[in-house]
Amino acid sequence: MTANELAHPTAPRFLPVIARLRDRLDTVPIGIACLCARIFPAAVFWQSGQTKVEGWHVTDGAVALFREEYQLPLVDPWLAAHLAAFAEHVFPALLVLGLATRLSAAALLAMTAVIEIFVYPDAWPTHGVWATCFLLLILRGPGALSIDALIDRAVQRSSQPYRAD
Repeated sequence: MTANELAHPTAPRFLPVIARLRDRLDTVPIGIACLCARIFPAAVFWQSGQTKVEGWHVTDGAVALFREEYQLPLVDPWLAAHLAAFAEHVFPALLVLGLATRLSAAALLAMTAVIEIFVYPDAWPTHGVWATCFLLLILRGPGALSIDALIDRAVQRSSQPYRAD
C-alpha cells in the first residue's frame, strides 16, 4: 500500500464513481438550464408587471408606488411606472419565447441592478439568483429550445453554398 492510499483509503473507490457521475452530468444539454433560466425569472417579472396595470393602463397605484416607496433618482415616477410596466411585460415574454434573448436578459439584468441598488438593497440573495440566470443567458444564449436557435439554424442553412448532389 502506498502512503497516499494509507492517508486516503477510500479515495480510490470513490474517484471512478465521481468521474462517472461527472461524465453523465456533462451529457445533459445546457439548453435545459437555459430554458429554466429564461422561464422562472420571467415569471417573477411578468407577475410584477401585472400588478402595475389594469387592462392596457398603468394604475395610479403603480405611479404612487414609484413616487412614495421606490423613489428612483432622476426619473419621474409616472415615467418610471410606465417604463417598468412595459419592460416587465415585453422582456419576460421575449425570454419565454427565446427571442432576442440576450437583449432581454440584459434589460432585465439592468432592471435587477436598479431594484437592488435603489429599491430593495437587502434583497440581494434573490436579486443575485436573478442576475445569475440573466448572466447565463447573456453569456451562453437561450439554448436549443428557443426561437433564437431556430433563426440561427435558418441563417446557417441559407449561408451554406447550394449543392445539387
